[in-house]
Amino acid sequence: MTDEPPLRRRPAESRTGNDAHHPPSARPEPEAAGTEPTADGPVPLTAPREGTPQPAATPDELADVVARFAAGTGPVALDAERASGYRYSQRAYLVQLRRAGSGTALIDPLPLPDLSALDTVIGEAEWVLHAASQDLPCLAEVGLRPRRLFDTELAARLAGFERVGLAALTEQLLGFSLEKHHSAADWSSRPLPESWLTYAALDVEMLVDLRDALDEELTRQGKSAWAAEEFAALVRTGARPPRVRAEPWRRTSGIHRLRGARAQARVRALWYARDQIAARRDAAPGRVLPDSAIVAAAELDPKDEKTLLTLPGFGGRSVRRLARTWLAALDDARQLPDDALPVAPTVEGPPPPHRWAERDPVAAARLARCREVVVRIAGAHHLPPENLIAPDSVRRLAWVPPEEVTEAAVAETLRGLNAREWQISLLLPALAEALTDPPPAAA
Repeated sequence: MTDEPPLRRRPAESRTGNDAHHPPSARPEPEAAGTEPTADGPVPLTAPREGTPQPAATPDELADVVARFAAGTGPVALDAERASGYRYSQRAYLVQLRRAGSGTALIDPLPLPDLSALDTVIGEAEWVLHAASQDLPCLAEVGLRPRRLFDTELAARLAGFERVGLAALTEQLLGFSLEKHHSAADWSSRPLPESWLTYAALDVEMLVDLRDALDEELTRQGKSAWAAEEFAALVRTGARPPRVRAEPWRRTSGIHRLRGARAQARVRALWYARDQIAARRDAAPGRVLPDSAIVAAAELDPKDEKTLLTLPGFGGRSVRRLARTWLAALDDARQLPDDALPVAPTVEGPPPPHRWAERDPVAAARLARCREVVVRIAGAHHLPPENLIAPDSVRRLAWVPPEEVTEAAVAETLRGLNAREWQISLLLPALAEALTDPPPAAA
């Protein structure tokens, strides 16, 4: 796939067979072509091949990156660093890419928010990402949208690897160890330390090598066509922003401890007060006010600043400065008429599985049979069940099966639930049989 000389990799141990469905976690890993022996144990990868580049931060520097990557060949390895846990937004604060003949480039998207010129020169190449669904939305925000991609994490799942993190796969398949101690850093800070830039550059250093090793394994297992369908689906939908929940405040950690609609109204008021401040500051909501503090205040319903500040989570200086904001939110909830209090949300789709036996025992039995089919077939092909079919799709299918349960009808329903053709072909006819309810027992 690339004319870039690969780094030396660990040799595979001799095989004891060639079972196409043998799980990789239980066998020696495949040897890529052209490997050379190395010392026992993984080799620490501490610096990029050409050294650590400085991030492009001016139009001229970006133009140089565009020219270099236009002249390169083969797949393009990409990654992005966000500041989850520090910032409200999920934007990219650093973009990393590597290509044979181009080397590695880092781009600072703060002064360079439009990378569409780069997209133009690499758009037709295959993009290689790890856990692409995490990065595609923020890459799309800066004008980078793949036409073809290879997701090394998803490929590893389909190939049956138990450990699918980038560092684990690089060690297992290539024999190099990557440090991941900057993964939770605040990438929005400036200037970025040299050690962080090295870490970021190394994230794309081995991606194409890893892609080739995983592609070889998928081919050996007869799963390349499955992966191609999955990657095509990611290209179609991966850049979409996450769906906005109707009542996001209900996901406040610890809310299950509260009883009564009035207490929930206090959570709701505090949650939205916090969210407005977090959005305005571009700060992670938990850094403005922890969920635990929201729940504590909703439980006690303090009416003055002195009482509020005795609660856990309200002791920090920045939280104390906003005491009047929190008290106003609590007062708003206190003033609500009963008909404005939160009500139980309307459940879209089937109810929680633990309630099926009570509400519809026949459907509960259907779900159990369908789950057994999924687990059995996933195990036979060394796949995680959730990669064979989304659990929500199984629940929806079992709760409201086709009026006439035929393989054609089940297949059409699964397509409507965004199942891929390879998934449908594996699950039929066993899933259609599982959806067929047995006749009622004779009296």
